[in-house]
Amino acid sequence: MRVLLVSTYELGHQPLHVASPAGALRRRGHEVRCVDLAVDDWDPSLVDAVDAVAVSVPMHTATRLALDVAASVGGRVPTCAYGLYAPAAAVGFDRAIGGEYEPALVEWVEGQGAGLTVHLQRGRFGLPARDLLPPLERYAKLAIGGEERLVGAVEASHGCSSRCRHCPVPAVYDGRLRIVQEEAVLADVDQLVDLGARHLTFADPDFLNGAAHSLRVVRAVHERHPHLTFDVTTKIELILRHRQVWDELAALGCLFVTTALECVDDDVLALLDKGHTAADAAEAVGVLRAAGIEPRPSLLPFTPWTTLDSLVALVDFVAGHDLAANVEPVHWGIRLLVPPGSLLLGAADFDAYDPSQLAHPWTSSLDGLQARVAAVAEAAQDEPAVATFRRVAAEIRGAAGLDPDVGVLEEGAGRPRLTEAWFCCAEPTCGQLLPLGSVYES
Repeated sequence: MRVLLVSTYELGHQPLHVASPAGALRRRGHEVRCVDLAVDDWDPSLVDAVDAVAVSVPMHTATRLALDVAASVGGRVPTCAYGLYAPAAAVGFDRAIGGEYEPALVEWVEGQGAGLTVHLQRGRFGLPARDLLPPLERYAKLAIGGEERLVGAVEASHGCSSRCRHCPVPAVYDGRLRIVQEEAVLADVDQLVDLGARHLTFADPDFLNGAAHSLRVVRAVHERHPHLTFDVTTKIELILRHRQVWDELAALGCLFVTTALECVDDDVLALLDKGHTAADAAEAVGVLRAAGIEPRPSLLPFTPWTTLDSLVALVDFVAGHDLAANVEPVHWGIRLLVPPGSLLLGAADFDAYDPSQLAHPWTSSLDGLQARVAAVAEAAQDEPAVATFRRVAAEIRGAAGLDPDVGVLEEGAGRPRLTEAWFCCAEPTCGQLLPLGSVYES
């Protein structure tokens, strides 16, 4: 079979969720082509040269764009959406495969079929076909100390043992964790180094879900490639539970940790079942910095339960803990998404599911403020995060009738960060829609 695999967005990284299934399909003897619309335009004529099109949907942003790809295919060949957001994408595709999708995707290519299924079986993984994708030079880089380094993304695990109620992962994995074999991760790291990578992003939903496995992986990576640095994502709850590992992780090359601060309203954090409080978040910042690792918080500022006072408190927390340079501007405009099967359903007065939004809509008296803050964040993609923070803070504090000035802030020059600043649950920007321009012209 001639198969076209499409990625629309994978947080600025060369898309592992195209490279891995491409390798699996190629080992089965299929002819595979890949396109990444994060860096290349969509060419509808590609469909004329293949027998099937499968689109990776690992997150909300990617899925919004993937539905436009499906519309462009227009029924000319069978289509499949695969990945975490497959349940939301199912309406636009002939086949949708969630969870541990790779074996079922191969089966679909070889036997077609229709409908939505979620697979959580344990499996083994081969070498991703990264040679079918654009080079690492075209993707997000690590910015540190005035230089930029090529970055590769790998995963040591899928799924998550936590059940945060707002997260799309437990809606699919239901608290299950699936590891990627150490030898598979190491083989992929080897080829990424050969491709020029000097930094790794461990893109696991939570790197410390399987802490023993993850530590074995990074120790082995460091032994093979001691020059590599890396970043991980983990919950504040697990930063504190595993506080003993951070000195070692720093010595192994960990530069920063993405962690879901979300907000500093303890009532909302409890409702979301985050497993931490605002005081815990402050402690976690101290734990990481004591090890020489920078925290990079992700935020969920706007929910049905958000108050203006809690937004002011979030701004003040970020300023007071020297995090203004560490929060990517897009996070300030993030609005709670309630995807199909969300564990939050019933917790508020959500509307019926809207396929055009990939979510159950909701409204708030703060919607106008959210729109203004989101506009500030989108317009500020090329300016320093601290400058954007000042304008966000002015919007929020001004809405509360407070002095908009948050005082002296550290600029954070030289702190490690990736040059891709968008986020998985943000709405697509105009720039992200440009590669799909032909869809709107047709």
